[in-house]
Amino acid sequence: MCPRQWRRSTHVTIGVSVLLLVVAVLTVAVVITGAHDPSRQVAPPPAVVAADPGVVPVSDGAPMPTAAGITAALAAALADPDLGFLGGRVTDAASATELWSQHDDMPMLPASTNKVLTTAAALLTLDRDATLTTRVVADDTAPGALVLVGGGDPVLSAAGPDEDTWYGGAARISDLAAQVRASGVTPTTLQVDLSAFSGATMAPGWDPLDIDGGDIAPIEAVMLDAGRIQPTTVESKRSTTPGLDAGRALAVALGLDPAAVTIARAPVPGREVAAVRSAPLMLRLRQMMYASDNVMAESIGREIAAATGRPHSFPGGVDAVLHQLAGIGIDTAEATLVDSSGLSLDDRLTPKTLDEVVQAAAGPDHLALRPLLDLLPIAGGSGTLSDRFLDRDRDGDAAGWLRAKTGSLTATNALAGVVTDRGGRVLTFTLISNDAGPTGRTAIDTVAATLRSCGCRT
Repeated sequence: MCPRQWRRSTHVTIGVSVLLLVVAVLTVAVVITGAHDPSRQVAPPPAVVAADPGVVPVSDGAPMPTAAGITAALAAALADPDLGFLGGRVTDAASATELWSQHDDMPMLPASTNKVLTTAAALLTLDRDATLTTRVVADDTAPGALVLVGGGDPVLSAAGPDEDTWYGGAARISDLAAQVRASGVTPTTLQVDLSAFSGATMAPGWDPLDIDGGDIAPIEAVMLDAGRIQPTTVESKRSTTPGLDAGRALAVALGLDPAAVTIARAPVPGREVAAVRSAPLMLRLRQMMYASDNVMAESIGREIAAATGRPHSFPGGVDAVLHQLAGIGIDTAEATLVDSSGLSLDDRLTPKTLDEVVQAAAGPDHLALRPLLDLLPIAGGSGTLSDRFLDRDRDGDAAGWLRAKTGSLTATNALAGVVTDRGGRVLTFTLISNDAGPTGRTAIDTVAATLRSCGCRT
């Protein structure tokens, strides 16, 4: 359901509860005060008001669409030439029964639907409240020498103590600086340790021009605002030196020369003088999925790699994600990935693999994955779907009933998610369109919306 309906029904329920409480209190008060006055008549209490809930769970007995019904319903939408080469799969969520497929075993460019795999692996691997720690350590052999040690948090913020951060719950440079000052250390030099991550900072198939385009930054063990140069601007360019930027911001906060900050390993042993923690995993996953943030996805991929004993690198993250999914029976044999975000033009996934992940989250057998459904943007309501599925003439009432992760690259559009059909049955679906035409995004939305609009049982 649309979040607005949920809030409205909640308010009704709360309002009725308060009303009943007030009525009960007034009735008791009248009875007590009237007990000494036999002439006073006490009116009977009003009838109990029953609230009509706005959120009703789907019925376990809702009829499942037929394969023939789905095929017939999708025929017109699938005829749009701007879909290009389309692969897809539709599955009954509860039973995992395949209802429709087209080229579902073909490895295709998935774009950001790849983040579905990263999120699922994170839910299987990491604690929901897991945080990442950024530290400042002192080298006691060199008085005043400090090192900012990255722990994998890409969204350390330079926002002031009273300023909002772009990323919710982000750790702050200002807190680190305050702790350093409270430690009694008088800073003289500052370096940045990025050694927690290994290997290349840019994945194969990434276009360096996407840094200026705002889609990515080099992936480093500590980053300032995920590399965003203008953190409060939606389309901000990204930095080519996000780790060094974090060190320079801390240097400014400590009254040091930012131009003197260098990259180096922290001393061993080093004395910790300050530490800040990131937001918990679930908040970070929500922000990553809703905004389709590539930097956050890559950092979470390395977090999964670290938890499974793999290198904290692009290959380590990919290997960890695919291994964790294969461990619950997801068919990853045809997956060829080089990153955890889906930005690379070298990534390949089959629609079947993607749909198996979503079905695992929506079905009855892998409850650890259930939060994945809540992390999918809502059609017409949130994240990258907030401005889609709003044309009722074209999309019917899919808004609010469909949730999906989007994927968009040049001539590529993808959706992977869940939808409740007209008969109340929950379906999972994956649609990947490569070599799409100019209206390819609208065309793929129409295909997905059709799943909502039909009962598809004939």
